[in-house]
Amino acid sequence: MKWNINHKYPQELLIHLFVWVFLFGLPPMLIGHTNERLDEEEIFRMMGNPIAMTLVFYINYIWLVPRLVFNKKNKIYVLLNVILCAGMLFFTHFWFRLGNVYFHIPLPPPPNDSLWMWTFLSFRIRDFILFGLIAAVAATIRMSKKWHEAELGRQKAELKRIEAELKNLHNQINPHFLLNTLNNIYALIAFDTDKAQQAVQELSRLLRYVLYDNQEKYVPLCKEVGFICNYIELMRIRVTEDVDIETHFDIKPDSQTPIAPLIFISLIENAFKHGISPTNHSFIHISLTEKDGQVNCVIRNSNYPKNENDKSGSGIGLEQVQKRLELLYPGRYKWECNHSEDQKEYYSSITITT
Repeated sequence: MKWNINHKYPQELLIHLFVWVFLFGLPPMLIGHTNERLDEEEIFRMMGNPIAMTLVFYINYIWLVPRLVFNKKNKIYVLLNVILCAGMLFFTHFWFRLGNVYFHIPLPPPPNDSLWMWTFLSFRIRDFILFGLIAAVAATIRMSKKWHEAELGRQKAELKRIEAELKNLHNQINPHFLLNTLNNIYALIAFDTDKAQQAVQELSRLLRYVLYDNQEKYVPLCKEVGFICNYIELMRIRVTEDVDIETHFDIKPDSQTPIAPLIFISLIENAFKHGISPTNHSFIHISLTEKDGQVNCVIRNSNYPKNENDKSGSGIGLEQVQKRLELLYPGRYKWECNHSEDQKEYYSSITITT
């Protein structure tokens, strides 16, 4: 098994260093605190347990947990840890005896006192439980790391999915917008060719924005407002003087507040589609303001729904607005829309926290 400390995350290396300092530094500190003489023999013998605990930790962290727990072989994992912890008991006993031999310390005769035997056994049980806890800590840390890596992978996959969906929505918005605009120009050609020519010129300005400027995820608010103004002017060409079109834009002329491109245009298209009657008085009032980190777009228009035979629009614009708001501003937007009680007026308001 390859050594698996991920150096992309410095905090993980710091955790390991802290554990090493704690395990190997605590015994000398405790000995010093009791004012006992700290000599080479004591240092050597007291290192047995920290070394054993380190071995238990890294055998679990590097080998047992990835090979067994991650593959759902939990029973084998528990059995091997029991064997490992028991082996560490023999290791610490051997280490203590090795210190006596290395420093030429005579071994004491084995006591026959039953109290000593129970004390010795209790220390062995304590060490066994301690090794088991170390194994559990190693498993917890290793599994937490795997969960964190899996969560990062899931977030990256989700981000790619959102980006792909947003790109798909962009690809749908442009043809949808162009289709509605071309339908408007087609309607002008039938009764006013001069206005139709003017509309084509206005459309060329809009196309520059649609084809080039709105390919980014966000654009400066001033550019988006400029596009909306050009679109409204294009729509003015085809309506009669009996249609009351009012606009109110309260933003800084050079506002760089990032906003999703074309996020409001479907609402404005909808107002021109359903808010104008060829025979009755009609109105469209559009307000777009920026204040205290919020961008608010409010549209009020007279309501003259198209009949079922009208195929001038596909009806996907508002659905796209909802999807894009959810993807780009989750929890940071509010969209209200409703009809008046007499169904003669439609109201729509989107507030986005930037």
